[in-house]
Amino acid sequence: MQVKFFLLPPTSLFVAIVVGWLVARRWRRFGHALMTVSFVVLLLLCLPVVSTALMQPLQSYPALDPERVPPGVGAIVVLSADMQAEAPEYGFDIVGPLGLERVRYAAWLNKRTKLPILVSGGRVLPWTAPLARQMEATLTAEFGVPVRWVEDRSIDTHQNATRSAEMLKRDGVGSVLLVTHAWHMRRAMLAFQSAGLAPVAAPTRFIRPSRPIWQDFIPDASALRASYYALHEWAGLLWYYISGYTNSIR
Repeated sequence: MQVKFFLLPPTSLFVAIVVGWLVARRWRRFGHALMTVSFVVLLLLCLPVVSTALMQPLQSYPALDPERVPPGVGAIVVLSADMQAEAPEYGFDIVGPLGLERVRYAAWLNKRTKLPILVSGGRVLPWTAPLARQMEATLTAEFGVPVRWVEDRSIDTHQNATRSAEMLKRDGVGSVLLVTHAWHMRRAMLAFQSAGLAPVAAPTRFIRPSRPIWQDFIPDASALRASYYALHEWAGLLWYYISGYTNSIR
């Protein structure tokens, strides 16, 4: 299992609560404080008002107008997300809900711009089909959209960018429409720019604040999921900058 799942909430907070409970046997005040703080943070991350606030700065790229695609754009690049291994109703690996949102939007863009598609994503597990192959199958069989390039070795956004850039540059493509979720777009754009491409943001699945209502202050599982995605991106932006994958976190 990847280290990030232990470092990010909610797993890290559950671990902190357990550690606090164990420590409290010897250092009562410190252990109780650790448990209390961890529980309060977990509760806050479950609130829609908090998850929305974490998401908003990440969604800095507006929706794309397909009628105003800049000249010189030569392809649509779709980044992989999740999957369901050996889905029993299909009998094979299928694109997960997040990946399907990206694939659907890419198909919609393809039918309006006529730009060819590149799908990017490697294997999640050694025995599963590469995510890019699953995306290709979904686009061709379910949306009736052909895929020109399949980059099926990358395991993260940095590799999505570098390996996609290699394939596209060989065919003379230097600018692309980049399809991913709105909250992932900042890191994806930085990675593709660092790889030497000129990406144009084509974000999908925005999380927008609504007029405050009382439900925004009630714990909700979907809010915790959104908080996880947001914190994952903030950590990813910082890590890519520290690692030298990008020269900025903006």
